[in-house]
Amino acid sequence: MPKASGSASDSVLSKHTPMMQQYLKIKGQHPDELVFYRMGDFYELFYEDAKKAAELMDITLTARGQSGGNPIPMAGIPYHAAENYIARLVRAGQSIAICEQIGDPATSKGPVDRQVVRIVTPGTLSDDAFLEDKRDNLLVAIFNQYEQFGFASLDISSGRFAVSELDSLEALQGELQRLRPAEILISEDFPFEDILQGFTGIRRQGPWLFEMDSAHRAITQQLQVRDLTGFGCEGLRLGIPAAGCLLQYARETQRTALPHIRKLSRERREEAVILDATSRRNLEIDTNLMGGTQHTLSWVMDRTATSMGGRHLRRWLNRPLRNVDEVKQRQQAVSALLDGFHYEPVHDLLKSVGDIERVLARVALRSARPRDMARLRDAFATLPGLQMTLRPVNSHHIEKLATIITEYPELADLLARAIIDNPPVVIREGGVIREGFDEELDELRNISENAGQYLLDVETRERARTGISTLKVGYNRVHGYYIEISRAQSDQAPVDYIRRQTLKNAERFITPELKTFEDKALSAKSRALAREKGLYEEVLETLAGQLAPLQDSAQALAELDVLSNFAERATSLRFCAPEFTESPGFDIEEGRHPVVEQLLDEPFVPNDLLIDDTRRMLVITGPNMGGKSTYMRQAALIALLAYTGSFVPANRARLGPVDRIFTRMGSSDDIAGGRSTFMVEMTETANILHNATEHSLVLMDEVGRGTSTFDGLSLAWATAEHLAKTTRCYTLFATHYFELTQLADELEHAVNVHLTATEHDDSIVFLHNVHDGPASQSYGLQVAKLAGVPQSVISNAKHQLSQLEGSAAPKAQLATQKVAPEPVLQADMFASLEPSVVEKALAALELDELSPREALNCLYELKARL
Repeated sequence: MPKASGSASDSVLSKHTPMMQQYLKIKGQHPDELVFYRMGDFYELFYEDAKKAAELMDITLTARGQSGGNPIPMAGIPYHAAENYIARLVRAGQSIAICEQIGDPATSKGPVDRQVVRIVTPGTLSDDAFLEDKRDNLLVAIFNQYEQFGFASLDISSGRFAVSELDSLEALQGELQRLRPAEILISEDFPFEDILQGFTGIRRQGPWLFEMDSAHRAITQQLQVRDLTGFGCEGLRLGIPAAGCLLQYARETQRTALPHIRKLSRERREEAVILDATSRRNLEIDTNLMGGTQHTLSWVMDRTATSMGGRHLRRWLNRPLRNVDEVKQRQQAVSALLDGFHYEPVHDLLKSVGDIERVLARVALRSARPRDMARLRDAFATLPGLQMTLRPVNSHHIEKLATIITEYPELADLLARAIIDNPPVVIREGGVIREGFDEELDELRNISENAGQYLLDVETRERARTGISTLKVGYNRVHGYYIEISRAQSDQAPVDYIRRQTLKNAERFITPELKTFEDKALSAKSRALAREKGLYEEVLETLAGQLAPLQDSAQALAELDVLSNFAERATSLRFCAPEFTESPGFDIEEGRHPVVEQLLDEPFVPNDLLIDDTRRMLVITGPNMGGKSTYMRQAALIALLAYTGSFVPANRARLGPVDRIFTRMGSSDDIAGGRSTFMVEMTETANILHNATEHSLVLMDEVGRGTSTFDGLSLAWATAEHLAKTTRCYTLFATHYFELTQLADELEHAVNVHLTATEHDDSIVFLHNVHDGPASQSYGLQVAKLAGVPQSVISNAKHQLSQLEGSAAPKAQLATQKVAPEPVLQADMFASLEPSVVEKALAALELDELSPREALNCLYELKARL
């Protein structure tokens, strides 16, 4: 594509047509966006933009005309169908500059004036057509100093604006995995781009956009405050630059004020139960391991009535709280909604409220459409009934939400009078404002729609008034409306008739009344549309004037939706209210995995879990497919649900303090990062060993299986010892290394538990029950048979197993006698691989030159060295 700015000179531009000169100048200002250039009823794309768009949108690439002596690659889409195309491009990670005609074609000399009125980027979307209903669409900015980070996020479709400071790369990865932003702003010199792998919409910004003073000024101007002390953000030397860059980017793309961004929330990582990126992935909170949403925790837990409630639920599930008092408030509200089944009418009424959170954002951006107004109208009409339904609910928290939700009778009345029952999608052709709302609009519509009848009425009235039988009212495009009288009777015309035209056999007249009607009628349709658009804007302005309380109401409605949803789930899924205690540990009776339970055709086998000061580590053994992983994950999900305020899948649950949840489960490699499966496993293990505390819940599954038996066993043993002795965290440690069952004898706080199975007719039946004590055998061959391994291979494996068991008899005997294994099995994972002192001494001996006595003395000396 020809260069349009920078190195592009006037002489280069002069070779192009005036219209293409205009386009190239605009494109030069937006080199990174696809420019949608408005031409009549189409948005046109040219040159490389056209080629890229044609490929991504599967539209025809053409070459029409020439500019600068060369054909112009070109692709176009109808402007009224642009939304669908833009949505596809944005999902592909593209940004689009919308360039509209702002001049009047009738008065323009040369190309009509055009300018970019909006930039659509993946992280700054507000239209429903571009957004997922139940997932936040977030723009994120990251500012770093060494390995400390300022982190800001904005959902422009709701106005939610937050900032935090993170002290490690691990913390940054955890936040990115929690929020999964649609677009990420980083400085041009950001050095940690590796951790952004898998994310799209990464935009590098000039370092000056992160400058502290300008960032502080941009934020205080937006929030209309002198400083950020009231938001708890004044001292954030890393957070403020990130938030300032983000805000300036949002303003630049929207090309309008952002009045719905009126708060800056400071998020403190220590206020939440922390889950790192790996743990979020393994627990499949709202995204499964394949990247979908099926069979996740939110898939089971979400029966919310509104999309904004669904988004609020996902925020809660991804950020369980450590503040037990706040969690108990939520839990008590759920209990109150359960009493008398109050949640049922609440849920039904909330369905009529809809997603007003995003509607209000579009009101603020002045992009709300007629059907948005209808949704607000229906929501306001629902609020009185909702308030009545909430009154008998015995909960201080519900009362507080009801107060914030309040009612808006004036706005309800305005929208009921102003907006028709089923408005069109857009205001473009009118037909939105209800008849009777505005007298002038009604008159204009009446003139436009009933002009013929009006003229007949005038003709009848004037004949009766004048007594002229030949009088008739007519119209032509040249002279407009007129009263025509035959020449023979023309001298009887009243004095208020003004001669307009003389014909051979008739005279034509105009009256002041008809002239007034003509002026109205000829422009009635366009004037009616202009009047209707003006009234629509007035309604928008009235709503925008109460934006702050309306946004608060929307957030309270979303929370109420989540709480009533929790009540419904508690009833439908047989959940219980968990208890919280200051004492460490978990005491869960008949706990269940909330997702697996919904996927089984047969009843789920529940299990107890007891962890306290005397049993902080459970060493879990049992066969493959026996349920170890399910048992471990259900413990983590029960803890997560409890600390969001939800009831939990158990008959009874009592939980102590939890600050973090770690999981080291499954096997995966990182080919792009050059890391093997074992390297990934050890990296995750190292993260746990460095960051777990005595209040952390740690799930460790098959540590050390990615290397040789002795190396793996040694690593697993040393890891378990560190967690039990040094960290003293709550640990569920699943393993196939039977030797690790001896940890229960050697470590004060470790106990063995196992998943049961039984053999029947040379096959295996999994019982899924958890019992104290180690497993008696692994059933590996039986599981292999179930998987369809050929019988010849199974038979050969049995033969090899009997030989191995025979050679390992002394070790098996030691294990049976509960004697610690040979030192080599517990080798120091950090031991040197260099020859020992004894080995070096042996290597240095010249055996043929030693006398028997000297040889015996050497032997004694070597033994002493050992």
